[in-house]
Amino acid sequence: MVHGGDLSSHIDSWYAASTPTQPLRPALEGDVEADVCVIGGGIAGCSTALYLAERGYRVVLLEAHRVGWGASGRSGAQAIPGIACGQHKLQSLVGAADARRIWDISVEGLRLQRELIARHAIDCDLREGQMHVAIKPRQERELREEVATLHGEHGYDSIRMVEREELSTTVASARYIAGTYDSLGGHLHPLKYTQGLAIAAERAGAQIFEDSRALAYRRSSGALEVTTAAGRVRCRSIALCGNAWLGPFAPALARKIMGVGTYIVATQPLGAERAAALIRNDAAVTDVNWVIDYFRRSADHRLLFGGRVSYSGLDPLGTRRATRARMLGVFPQLADVDIDHAWGGYVDITMNRAPHFGRLESDVYFLQGFSGHGIALTGIAGKLLAEAIAGTSERFDLFARIPHHDFPGGQALRRPALVLAMLWYRMRDLF
Repeated sequence: MVHGGDLSSHIDSWYAASTPTQPLRPALEGDVEADVCVIGGGIAGCSTALYLAERGYRVVLLEAHRVGWGASGRSGAQAIPGIACGQHKLQSLVGAADARRIWDISVEGLRLQRELIARHAIDCDLREGQMHVAIKPRQERELREEVATLHGEHGYDSIRMVEREELSTTVASARYIAGTYDSLGGHLHPLKYTQGLAIAAERAGAQIFEDSRALAYRRSSGALEVTTAAGRVRCRSIALCGNAWLGPFAPALARKIMGVGTYIVATQPLGAERAAALIRNDAAVTDVNWVIDYFRRSADHRLLFGGRVSYSGLDPLGTRRATRARMLGVFPQLADVDIDHAWGGYVDITMNRAPHFGRLESDVYFLQGFSGHGIALTGIAGKLLAEAIAGTSERFDLFARIPHHDFPGGQALRRPALVLAMLWYRMRDLF
């Protein structure tokens, strides 16, 4: 299964199969009072709920399916600093000073993730280390320039170059010619992490309702009201953290993002020795093509391999077969290995690949558009949103100042237009 099934359960992924079954939280029935209604039970929503509850706010979180049902619980789960559009593009959008401050917040997000895992004893298979690897000389030059910039202009010394000889003994593939290693980056089990944040938020006092899709909101008697099929939340503020799954709840936000399908497979267990031989340092690895391959070892000695994207929004035929073929292009020595799980989901992207934070109204906040860089950035984003609701919005407003445009073409033509635009980038991967 790739995109769904029973909406009250998780999709058939290795993440779901390797996570202890959690009882379904009750759906919202009747009226409930809160200071803040958080919509969306992914990392961003659970982080927002946690930080608000720790500040003493009465928090109600509404999740349409299960906590971690969307991208947060099925992603590639590589923790990477920065944002998806890159620092150079970000500088052109907000200027050098704000771009540097946003970079620093993203680095804080990596440290915050480790702090949250330790403080709340979240068992989520956290591993240190993330690598970007180059296939072509042009990509190697770009990585060297990036490392020089991060060292010289950002004072970020957690990253270093990995030359061909070291890389060949670290990643057992002849495909790559050089890379980088970031010791502050890493990888984890995203569904366990998201569920751990939800439990932490509940312990802090937040109420979480599952199978409770938010249908609409309005103002009534000086308060905001969020309605579900069987209930209503009266609150002072709303935090929209549903990303690509908000649907018609906030049409103005839907025009700024698009759900892009991405796909992952998990091999059968390889055994500790064979798995370790693939990635000696147990880091997460991604190449630097536009259409990327990304992979890492699991705690039970599988290879998790992701690749391909569907800008058309359709699930391409043969996802399992096609993703396995990409895996064998990197690791041909796995030709005898079966695939136990294949799954996918939507990543919400923006036109400029920068995250989209802001307000629909003075008391209706939103986080979306992480564009594939969400595993760490969503956690710090929740903290920034909690700060803003509590009255300290400087850091949230840094992100809110990033300009964003609607995808062109309206509902009928915007996806075909994106497909055509992406063909150029795919062609660039060949040279």
